[in-house]
Amino acid sequence: MKKTFLALAITAAALGTLPAFAQDNPTNPAAGGNFQPSQPIGSGNWFINGSVGQAHMRVGPYGDHPTTYALNGGYRWKVGQDLGLGVEVGYNDLGNFKLKNAFNSNAVNLTSQRQALRGWTAGANGKINVWQGLYLSGRTGIYGWKGDGYSNQDINRHHLDRVDYYAGAGVGYDFSERFGLGLAYDYYHAKKDHIGLSTDTASLTAEYRF
Repeated sequence: MKKTFLALAITAAALGTLPAFAQDNPTNPAAGGNFQPSQPIGSGNWFINGSVGQAHMRVGPYGDHPTTYALNGGYRWKVGQDLGLGVEVGYNDLGNFKLKNAFNSNAVNLTSQRQALRGWTAGANGKINVWQGLYLSGRTGIYGWKGDGYSNQDINRHHLDRVDYYAGAGVGYDFSERFGLGLAYDYYHAKKDHIGLSTDTASLTAEYRF
């Protein structure tokens, strides 16, 4: 619970700084820098990104590395010559589908056989463009999840849901001011009733900015 409140506090603090950054630059200073170089500080962009990666569960009987999928969108402000801060919402599925089974007789939806962890995210994100198109990124916020797992006391499969937190970091390259590709590591905390479903992922992310 304390970790959930910490994630909420970080997100709220990040969101609270955004209007301040915009107000500090009322005259729209000249464009430049490495982040969205054609745009002035205080401007922003809507964005959408999609990720495909591989998950790793830390505990429990689901000890494999399934494929994960995520879709995310939001708005990001240019708050410095090389820095952008924004807000985001999204949805992810952490390994319940095996698409290659569509080409054989096996089931594609393996939700009943895996931890079935999936959920929505809402939080803050940031990008620092360190050199031309090369960037570092970070994100954190709340994670409202659903999943299934086993406790240590019995063999029954339990359906669970809760609001926890997520956090991640990445590196990538912006090929233009509209499009970029990156590699990211994300951790999704999911634990309830002494059943741990927390999962980390490594993924490839493609982002488009409007």
